[in-house]
Amino acid sequence: MKKNVSYAIACALLVLAGPVFAAKANYCGELKNHYGPFDFRTRGPGGFDLVEDAHFTADVEKGIRGVSGLIAGDIDYTLRAIPNHPRALETMGRISLRDKSLHMPGARFPTECYFIRAIRFTPDDPLVRAVYGNYLASLGRTKEAIAMFETGVELAPENATINYNLGLQYMKTKQYDKAAQYADKAYALGFPLPGLRNRLAQVRQGSNEPKPK
Repeated sequence: MKKNVSYAIACALLVLAGPVFAAKANYCGELKNHYGPFDFRTRGPGGFDLVEDAHFTADVEKGIRGVSGLIAGDIDYTLRAIPNHPRALETMGRISLRDKSLHMPGARFPTECYFIRAIRFTPDDPLVRAVYGNYLASLGRTKEAIAMFETGVELAPENATINYNLGLQYMKTKQYDKAAQYADKAYALGFPLPGLRNRLAQVRQGSNEPKPK
């Protein structure tokens, strides 16, 4: 029942995203693949070793070198087989940012397409929203990052990391009440890093300082 509710929320949010998302999705290709596509969340013992051992090795994940050719080609293969593979999505985004490329050599699609494809494939997967939110935040697209993290929190309200990252984005936009709301939730859930708490404390301290006459 809970999964059905989460899926319904995700689908509703996709509808609200409107024509911009639809336009982006149109050029990101079909999900049909010669192998898969598989939902990463269904991973069992041995999981997706056939794909990962051949294409998503430690060197690929670290951004050092590809296995079968160009590094983005191996990540592309992984994400066409398992579109919502969170570490592969994170790696594609991170390497694209490192190399200052919106379409990595060897990749079939522009980098952002892999996130869009993952959402189309599993609209109820909060980790996809979280990784996409991080990518958008790194590009300085804060408003879009907030929307993505908000969806992630809707889908996984007890995920400390997504709550924390949403709080960080609200901090960037100086929406301190909302930043505090999600920071409090993240820390109540056991998030370990004090950064957001410290930044909020500095803001509160500054607001209490006597104003110059």
